[in-house]
Amino acid sequence: MKPSPPPADGPPGDDGDGDDDVGGDHVDSVGWAGGFRIGLGMAAGAFALAISFGAFAVTNGWPAWLAITMSLVVFSGSAQFAIVTAMSGGGALVAGIGAAALINARFIPMSIAVARGLHGGPLQRALEGQGVVDASFVSAQRTDGTLDREKMLGATLVQWPAWILGTAIGAIFAPSTEFMRTYGLDVIFPAFFLVLLLGAIRFSARARIIAGAALVIGIVAVYFLPGGIALLLCGAAATIAAVRTRRST
Repeated sequence: MKPSPPPADGPPGDDGDGDDDVGGDHVDSVGWAGGFRIGLGMAAGAFALAISFGAFAVTNGWPAWLAITMSLVVFSGSAQFAIVTAMSGGGALVAGIGAAALINARFIPMSIAVARGLHGGPLQRALEGQGVVDASFVSAQRTDGTLDREKMLGATLVQWPAWILGTAIGAIFAPSTEFMRTYGLDVIFPAFFLVLLLGAIRFSARARIIAGAALVIGIVAVYFLPGGIALLLCGAAATIAAVRTRRST
């Protein structure tokens, strides 16, 4: 009997099965276990940012219970900050909701991308769709362009309670903005996104093309358009680049 041929060479941690298990062939790098594990780091960033949001909302006249309820239901830091900012400046509720909707429009291409990977009927798929949040979406991408559904949902399940708890602490105790800046709590989440991005583009030319397209569009758009629209254009550019590069492979 002829021995089986050795697996094809690939980047470290790539066993050739299409799973995104960079860093070693460990079961806990994929699936629910992988989601819970990487979700802990995301939850730390979400917790710090949520404290900032809770304090920000209360200092702008929101009752603590309303800030906590918003985190429970909305679960989107950028949208929540946008609503509070719009209303604290004397703007109408409609303006705040409009700003939040524009910012969250980035979830449209993200949801389209994950739709095939969700399970069950319409109700279950709609429920699983609530797990599409930025960091979870990025971390659940495999090197072949498919989605690790369990990893995405697991990462989100860890972040959600951390976001609510952080908001409650910030709203009740209201630490000052200077406190957040002194200890660097305001940069934890952006730094974590940077780590995820570097991990995604390290071994994938396709990911580098997508990130490059979004970067160029974002740099140009931010000088001429509001931040929310610029962010939406970045997401659209990344989606188009992903589709084009996938068709060419």
